[in-house]
Parts: sequence; structure tokens; C-alpha cells
Amino acid sequence: MKERIRTAVIAAAIFLPIVIFGGVPFTLMVYLLASIALFEALRMKEISIWSAPGILSLAILWVFLLPSKQAGILGDVAGMKMELTFIAVLLFLTYTVATKNRFTFEDVSFSIISVLYAGIGFYYFIETRSEGLSFVFYSLFIIWATDSGAYFIGKAMGKNKLWPEISPNKTIEGSLGGVVCALIVAVLFKLTGSLDVPFLRLLVATAFLSAFGQVGDLVESALKRHFTVKDSGRILPGHGGILDRFDSLLFVWPLMYFFLLL
Repeated sequence: MKERIRTAVIAAAIFLPIVIFGGVPFTLMVYLLASIALFEALRMKEISIWSAPGILSLAILWVFLLPSKQAGILGDVAGMKMELTFIAVLLFLTYTVATKNRFTFEDVSFSIISVLYAGIGFYYFIETRSEGLSFVFYSLFIIWATDSGAYFIGKAMGKNKLWPEISPNKTIEGSLGGVVCALIVAVLFKLTGSLDVPFLRLLVATAFLSAFGQVGDLVESALKRHFTVKDSGRILPGHGGILDRFDSLLFVWPLMYFFLLL
């Protein structure tokens, strides 16, 4: 527990000031986090980030993460994300032939899904920050509230397993408790005037985001269970890897952007 607390304090002391400052340092931090997340995902499948498929995956990820508001600086590259991704897919498939199918169609699929898994969530983290800090902190606090509420309420009242085949310790009571805690946080944000969103819309969106944040957690648990690994990485002692810490937010940031910022 001491190790978890120490890691959390150090990580927050680095993460939060950069998020608040924004700009290029923030974008570079997100690029680093997303790259590590991709590395962790590929490693589960025993695909080296330094192999040809790993480097190609990393290149696609970096293009995918290009912020929309900096498209003018980057010329036409930011506007050609889909076209460049299509080219990368063709290169992946060509690589299966070049390796005489040692790198298989399944490996191609896993590499592309890993890029999208890490890339979509972190891309919308960048896009959300470009709209201001309020929604960034809203997303962080509702997920922290969801996780804490699910843990403590599940421990105190949990009787019915939520999804024992994937995560045996989670309960339905804990899951609902997590949503309630997230709603309380949303009400506090609204009362402080931090979010310019109609109250009912905010409550509905918060319940939805809290639930899908838990789905994100279950998705990463299923991935680890499939590959029989305990944690996605060891970069955060006591917490695991970047995917372990951002699994819920990778689902929340895109959905929040669609429902509250568009």
C-alpha cells in the first residue's frame, strides 16, 4: 500500500502540472503515454516495438495522435490520417508475405487494434484539453470516484458478481455504487459552475461515462486474462502499467467528447 501511495503521489506531481500547463509539453506527454501503452499491448502478443511491425504500429499511432488544432502547422499530414492508415495496413499485409506468414494475419489485426485502442483514447485526451481544463478534471474525478465507489461499496455491500469470468472481485452492487459516486462528483462540478452543460444532460452523460469507464476496465482485464499476465507493465510500481491506469479513461475521453463537447 505504501508503494502504491508513493507512486500515485509522484505520478500526480508530474502528470497534473503538465496537464494544467497544456501546450506542447502536454502533447508530448500524451505521445509518451500512448507509446508506452502501445508497447505494453504489443508485448502481450510478443511483438517487439523495435521490430518492423512494432515500428510501423508506432508510426501509425503518432500520426493518429496529431492534434486537429495543429493541422495548419503540420500541413496535409493531419488531414490524411485515414489514407496513411490504409497504406500502413497494406504494408502490414505485405509483411506477412515477406515473412512467409511468420507474422500472421492475426498479428496484423492485433497490431492495428492495439494502435486504435491506445490511439483513440489518448487522441481525445488531447482534443479535450484543447477545449479547456474543466472537462479534463471532470473526466479524471468521475473515474476516480467510480473506481473508489465501486471498491468500497463493493467491499461493504457486494454480493452479486458482475463478471466473474473476467474480473472475479467486481460486484454489481459495487458497480452501481461507482456510478452513484460519479453522479455526486458531477453535481459538485455543476454547482461550482465549472461545466456549461444542462444539468439533466450532465447527469445522463455521467452515468453513461461511469458505466463505460467500468467497461474499459473490464476490457483491459479480459486482455490480460487472455494473455495470462497480471499487469500490462511495471512502469508504475504498485499500479502496473500505463494501460492498467488509463484503461477506463481510454473509453471515457472519446465518449465524453462526443456527448458533451461536440
